Formats: sequence, structure tokens, C-alpha cells
Amino acid sequence: MAAIYQAVYRRASSLMCRFHSTYVRKMRYLNDLKEDDSLCRQAQTSGTFYLFHNLSPFLQEVGKQYLVPQVSAAEIKRILEKFKEAEQWIEKSVLIGCSDEHVPHFALDLGALEKSVIESELKGSFTDLRKALFVVDQKDSPLLASAQSLLRWHDSHQYCSKTGQPTQKNVAGSKRVCHASGIIYYPQMSPVVITLVSDGSRCLLARQPSFPQGMYSALSGFCDMGENVEETVRREVAEEVGLEVESFQYSASQHWPFPSSCLMIACHALVREQQTEISMNSLELEEARWFDLEEIMKGLKRKPGSSKQEDGSLLPWFPPQQAIAHQLIWEWVKQQTSQLA
Repeated sequence: MAAIYQAVYRRASSLMCRFHSTYVRKMRYLNDLKEDDSLCRQAQTSGTFYLFHNLSPFLQEVGKQYLVPQVSAAEIKRILEKFKEAEQWIEKSVLIGCSDEHVPHFALDLGALEKSVIESELKGSFTDLRKALFVVDQKDSPLLASAQSLLRWHDSHQYCSKTGQPTQKNVAGSKRVCHASGIIYYPQMSPVVITLVSDGSRCLLARQPSFPQGMYSALSGFCDMGENVEETVRREVAEEVGLEVESFQYSASQHWPFPSSCLMIACHALVREQQTEISMNSLELEEARWFDLEEIMKGLKRKPGSSKQEDGSLLPWFPPQQAIAHQLIWEWVKQQTSQLA
């Protein structure tokens, strides 16, 4: 019956949106799922699921590749029946997207269930998200990041901040409602600027104590209340390395799930050549220094932890392709090489 209902709905939607692009039809279908609990509940019976265990995504190793399996609703039900809690757990899933063919994708965290049983049934393992983002395909990393952020948000917003009463999520997980006060809570992201500073011929990269050994990245910091992006860039560069930004240029943006759910706003900043002496804030950074083009090119070729020096420290390496910091560094390299050509 569910399959028939969904087929009828898709046909009706197709007729209504026949002049629209695939993207428009897809976005409207997703919006309908978010707003219509009955429709979304039907979609859960034919959708695919990305599994998590205490916010760690499930991966399968095939040869030298790590895949993110999309588990069918029937397979989910088969596994959950071993715990006799199938219906209860499906209700905890959250909508994270759909295919161009309108197959909905959900994320489901099974953290309260025995991890080894699930791993054995599906022949894979739950992996820390930071590690997963280093090894999965680039098309999968944004979905895993957004899924974890949404699951984390629901876990931390189970009570109303005004009444203290429990909140209830809608079926899609696009909001939570406090029925005592009528307040509706929506998932939110924190804006963060990530800035690659240059003096024209060098770029500045830094390390935080929490970084993996040897990794350097661009400067980053949260936007303060009332700040615009330009003000945040200037303030963060001044606070962290004691330099004054002369001009800046927006590059791109990216959702990033660490420490919770952030919108990374990537920029290039230029400082004056005559004012390049670094005055590092040791409360925020472990190290900050200038890199020339040759050093950057060598660092981009290194893999994490691959090159040790005589004193045991690692030669510099940079964030993986999935991180927007990597894009900033490559844009700077292209700019430098074009100037040399």
C-alpha cells in the first residue's frame, strides 16, 4: 500500500512540475516530506538509511576503498527485529536528502543497541567521523557531515529552553516542538570564517593544539554577535597572529560538523608586505608561520604522518580535499603560479 501511495504521489508531482528541472522537483519533494508527517512516514518504508552509532557513521571496507552503504528499509527492519524494537527505532530517523529519482535518504543513530551485532550483520564498522571524512569519497562526506550534525542537534534539544518540558520532533526531523509553549525549534548552524592570509608571495598557516601532528591549516574563528564577515576576518587575524588585514576576498562556503554544526565561510586576506611579523596568540594557537610556494607544493603532496624529521617531528602537511581549507590553499597556489607564468 505504501508503494502504491508513493507512486501515485510521484506521478501527481511529476504532472504538476513537468516544466520544472529535476532539481526543482527534488527540492519540492523534500519540502513536502518535511511538512507532511504522513507522507514522510510512508517514505520511511521505501527509503534508504545511513547508519550511525553514537554519532559515528557506518562504513564498509571494499578492497582499498571505504564505502558508505545505503541500507534499505527492509534490511533495517530485519536487523532491528533482532532487538524487538523495529517501529520505535525507525521513528527516530531524520530526513537528510533524496535521489533525483525521489528515493528519500534518512539517517538513523542506533547508539543504544549493541554495536557488534549490527557490524556483524552488515559486515562493516562504525568509524569516528573525523577519520571517516579522510577516507570516504568526496560525494559522501557532505552527507555524513550534515547527517551527524542533525542527529547531534536532536540529541541536545530534547527539552524546551523556556518551559523545561520535552520537545517532540516531527517525522522528518526538520524541527522540534514544545507543545506546552508552542515554541518551534529549528536546527541552526554557527557561522565561522576560515581565512588564508597572504603577504603577496607567502601564505600563513597555523596549528591548533587539537590538530593531528604535523597538520597546518588556515586561520578560523566564530563570528561574534553583530559582526559581518569582513569584521570577523579582520578581528580573527589581529587576535590570532597580530596582523592587520588590508583587503579580503570571499572564496566559498562549506558545512563543517566540528565542533558541532558550522557554516565555514572561506576567504583570502592580504596583509601589507611591510607588516608581516607574526605575534601569535598562544592561548589559541600552537604555532603559526609563513610558507612559500615551494613549501606549500611539497606539503600538498604529503600524506598524514608520512614524513618524519630527525627530531621525530613530522614535516608539514595540509587538510584533506574534503576540507575547504584545502581549496583555499590550492586557490592560492594557482594564483601564485599564474603570476610566475
